Formats: sequence, C-alpha cells, structure tokens
Amino acid sequence: MANADKQRDHLNEDEAELLRQLREVRREQRLRGSPDRAGKLTSGQRVADMVAATMGSWRFIIIQTTILVVWVALNVTAYVQRWDPYPFILLNLALSFQAAYAAPFIMMSQNRQQDIDRADAAADYQINIKAELEIELLHEKLDALREKEVLALTEAVRFLSSQLARSDDVAPMVGGPAPGK
Repeated sequence: MANADKQRDHLNEDEAELLRQLREVRREQRLRGSPDRAGKLTSGQRVADMVAATMGSWRFIIIQTTILVVWVALNVTAYVQRWDPYPFILLNLALSFQAAYAAPFIMMSQNRQQDIDRADAAADYQINIKAELEIELLHEKLDALREKEVLALTEAVRFLSSQLARSDDVAPMVGGPAPGK
C-alpha cells in the first residue's frame, strides 16, 4: 500500500483514481478471459454476416456477371424463346428484388461491425490512458532514483574531498616537509 500512497503523491487524485479503475477493469477482463463475440450472435446476425460476406466476394461478382451475360445473350440472340426481350424488364425486376433484400442484410452486418469497432476503440482508448499514466509513474520513479543517486554521489564527493583534504594535512606532518617546498 505504501507504493499506492507514493503514486497518489505524484499523480493528482483524479488520475490516481482513474488508474486504479483501469487496473481493476483489466484484472476483471483477465479473469473472465477474452470475449467470444461469435458465440453471442443471433441467427439473424449470422445470416446478415453470411449474406454480406457472400455478396462482397469476387466469387459472387463473377457468378452474377456470368448469369447476366448468359441472360442477355439468350434474350438478344433468340437462341431460346425470348422470355425477357430488350429492355429486359424481368431482369431489372429480379435485380431490384435482389438489391432490396441485400441492402438491409448488409446494413445490419455493417451496423453490428460498427458497434464492435466502437467498443474496441473505447477499450483502446482506456488502454492508452492507462499506459500514459503508467509511463508517467515510471518517469517519476526514474526521476526519484536519479535524484537519490545524485545525492549519494554528492555525499561521496564530499566525503572523498574531506578525506583528500585530511590526507593533505597529515602528509606533511608524517613525512616531513612536502617535496619541492
């Protein structure tokens, strides 16, 4: 607890309390383990994710492009009976239905991902604040250690200076006059 008291001396009260809370939250997260987001999805969310993933893939684009080219080619060349002659009203209706149903699924998936990203950003912000406060404490500890070291060195210099002065005073008495005098 003495360490916590020292921290409170260096940080203001709000920062010390915030650091304590952030440490407590991190401890709880470690005890609980990492959250499994995939396990908490509803069936609607899983369907929305699958639709968004499928419609946002190159495979889907290539298959849809192939179907559209075949549709137009068969109706223009009249290779088979024209079930949807130019201007391809049935094709437009089918694509409109596809877009009308795909858009809400994609938006649901994006909104859920946005919520996840927002929660991750909030967690990152808390981690950054905690790191900043911890670094500030480390700087203060280093400054305190450096200060102690400077004081110890100053005392050592004083002691050695006094020893040197004493040895200069004692040397002429013991060995006679100092050489060169």
